Amino acid sequence: MAAIVDGAAWVLGVLLAVMLRFELAMPPHGWAATIVLALVAGALQVAAGYATKLYRGRHTYGSFDEVLLLGLIVLSNTFVLGLLVIMFGVQTGVPRGTMFLAAPIVLLLMFGVRYMARLMIDRSRKPGNDAEPALIVGAGYIADKLLHNITTDPTSPIRPIGLVDDDEAKRNLVLRGVPVVGRTSQIEEAIARTGAKMLVIAIGQADSVLLRSISDRAVKAGARVAITPSLNALASGELSPTDVRDISIEDLIGRHPVDTNVELIAGYITGKRVLVTGAGGSIGSELCRQLSKFGPAELIMLDRDETGLQLAQLGTSGHGLLHTDEVVLANIREEEVITSLFEKRRPEVVFHAAALKHLPMLEQYPDEAWKTNVLGTRNVLAAAMAVGVEHFVNISTDKAANPTSVLGHSKRVAEKLTAWAAEQSGMNYVSVRFGNVIGSRGSMLPTFQALIREGKPLTVTHPDATRFFMTIPEACQLVIQAGGIGRPGEVLILDMGEPVSILEVAKRMIAMSGKKIEIVFTGLRSGEKLHEELVGSRENLERPFHPQVSHTRADSISPERLDKAGWKARMRAEPRDNDTSLIEMLSIETVRSNG
Repeated sequence: MAAIVDGAAWVLGVLLAVMLRFELAMPPHGWAATIVLALVAGALQVAAGYATKLYRGRHTYGSFDEVLLLGLIVLSNTFVLGLLVIMFGVQTGVPRGTMFLAAPIVLLLMFGVRYMARLMIDRSRKPGNDAEPALIVGAGYIADKLLHNITTDPTSPIRPIGLVDDDEAKRNLVLRGVPVVGRTSQIEEAIARTGAKMLVIAIGQADSVLLRSISDRAVKAGARVAITPSLNALASGELSPTDVRDISIEDLIGRHPVDTNVELIAGYITGKRVLVTGAGGSIGSELCRQLSKFGPAELIMLDRDETGLQLAQLGTSGHGLLHTDEVVLANIREEEVITSLFEKRRPEVVFHAAALKHLPMLEQYPDEAWKTNVLGTRNVLAAAMAVGVEHFVNISTDKAANPTSVLGHSKRVAEKLTAWAAEQSGMNYVSVRFGNVIGSRGSMLPTFQALIREGKPLTVTHPDATRFFMTIPEACQLVIQAGGIGRPGEVLILDMGEPVSILEVAKRMIAMSGKKIEIVFTGLRSGEKLHEELVGSRENLERPFHPQVSHTRADSISPERLDKAGWKARMRAEPRDNDTSLIEMLSIETVRSNG
């Protein structure tokens, strides 16, 4: 069909060119030659189109690639036939400028037909009126990709009716037929004016503070809120802009866009033998998944939990057969086993994520914290030093800053042991400290979600309690980044954003569930802080390399100085309970959420 249209365009274009030159009084042989010229031009167009596969689906119909190829064919025909007309036009009676005047007419006809056809095709592909009307927040790259897909998909459940963007330069923008209708501060008015039932946030680098603000405005106006994947997820190829999902509590409290220096990471991971302890845990398994993308020569996953190792292998190898030596079932408490493993496999980079982490449990069983978090770390460090490990990253916690709990004190000793190992080896042995990771096993959010599903009250320790939150993938990205920029003996502290009220999290989760759930205040537990800290009282910070990673120094302690009795005595001597007078008054009070 396109070939016939293009051939006809040449015939019509040549005839119109002659008429525009007022050559109507040409002799009959001139008109005959002109008609022959038009037919030859059309035939050459069709022949060239088939030769270049223009008419055999080489390019998408109406695309810029098709238009470019079409233009080149037309100009080639014009040049060749134009020279022939100039040379023999006097004998044939054809005006010598005919082809050069016909060319723009022909192009206009061809482009016009294609534009009208593309317009009709695009309109037929648009979502139907039964699709949910939506406002898109953002008018940048992600929004453009999103609009491209949903405006050409008749089965799309979303029908975009407007854009919201704070960029003043985009105030009058119309993107793929969808206009900008306001700023983020005008979301309520835009929803009321357009009748949108849904708000899709298409901002790749949106942090949790911005997401909370936008979400609150949309919910207040009665619109459902959804979100596109982050830029990191898009860049990795795991997700596309059309993978829109309902906004989650993880987005609202733990989204921290990470600027990753891939070249730096690849420099110390690619081609190296990498070992991860605690690989079956939430942090360890995600570390393994991300590390596998950077092409290590060998990735050794160590844990005492065989089920955890299977899940870690699924994330890195796509199977959980547990029949290869990439998974190692071992306990870091067993010094001889760890030493033998390091001597046999000789890792060059170690991420030490194995630890006991539940604060209330370790308050009851402090000996277990000592065995795993202190002696286990000593065992891994000693084995690493013995085989010349170049990079060692100890995964620490915010509870090690001004510690008040068994967990905090044990992880603080682990930081000091790592600093000692750095002094002795001169290698990049560092600790990385961060707060709560969302979604880790046994953490607050999964517990709240389970209680909400069962319709049971949510237990909150204190109405004023706050915590730092970060998602597991974001934390692991920065941990890997920190391993490349840490200097021997340093403690690197990840930027966790602003602390979040646990009570506010509970209320949001109840509201998102649509249920009526009670909130019960239980009181701070032994060793638990009202507000967590990331930085110790005697620690000074600097950020020499990465805007989201702070550096400080840790005091060192040698393994010979480890004294379990003295460690316990110091914990007993230091204040470990916060003021709970308010809690005692509120411990039997319940707060009813409007859900």
